[in-house]
Amino acid sequence: MYDTFERNKPLKELSTFGVGGPAKYFKAVKSIDELKALISFCHGENLPYLVIGKGSNCLFHDLGFNGLIILNKIDFCHFLEDQVHVGAGFSFSLLGSKTAMKGFGNMEFASGIPGSVGGAVYMNAGAGGVETVSALSSVEAISKEGEYKLFLKEELSFSYRHSAFHENGYTIAAATFNLQKNPEAREKQLKILNYRLKTQPYQDKSIGCFFKNPKEKSAGALIDELGLKGHGVNDAAVSSLHGNFIINKNNATAEEILQLKSEIQEVVYQKTGIMLEVEARIIPYEKE
Repeated sequence: MYDTFERNKPLKELSTFGVGGPAKYFKAVKSIDELKALISFCHGENLPYLVIGKGSNCLFHDLGFNGLIILNKIDFCHFLEDQVHVGAGFSFSLLGSKTAMKGFGNMEFASGIPGSVGGAVYMNAGAGGVETVSALSSVEAISKEGEYKLFLKEELSFSYRHSAFHENGYTIAAATFNLQKNPEAREKQLKILNYRLKTQPYQDKSIGCFFKNPKEKSAGALIDELGLKGHGVNDAAVSSLHGNFIINKNNATAEEILQLKSEIQEVVYQKTGIMLEVEARIIPYEKE
């Protein structure tokens, strides 16, 4: 199977941050069967792998990834009577729009969240106090050995920006969400989208909110109040529009972004006693 892999794929092309060195191997998959076969192959070959969707929450290392990057392009979307069955590679924001356009509520909050369905389930993504788990019914996933399993929501533990998939080693392949008829869903969804477009830097290269919100106050508000908007390390900078967005102004490196992260954390901690936790996934480079 190695001869089907692309080699030295620039990870900056697979991340909304536009940052990252080359992946040793790269392959896209378009079906659950393809994903099963590829993960099974990696298990048999002891080949490190990472499955990504839109790369909208991943900070890749400047040296890249020393293994196989699997791009999840499983992007089917099937509407059932009061549910929607959707591939993990489908756009989560588009799902929020499509469901609302069909007169269904429950998923309006997804509009404008710049990730895939798989990423949203993995991170239990959310906004405005609503999380992915609230609409979730079940998840189809592949084990590290390449075995298919269907999880009901009740079998999985979800919390703020966390799911059982952080620990159980399964790769999300598809999910089913519950829907509710709501004639006002489209109007609500458009309001949510317009608000995000006005308050978040969608035109800049970023991976969305970089830090988790602490209990005391939102991370963006803390960073703003401490005058850190616009603060930067070379081409890595805090967005002037939203304090919890680190943006890549041109050719920022992962090292510069991590330095800026540490500077923000230090200032916030020194001034408030709050240590901000990172929400973004920082992908290390591991030598053989």
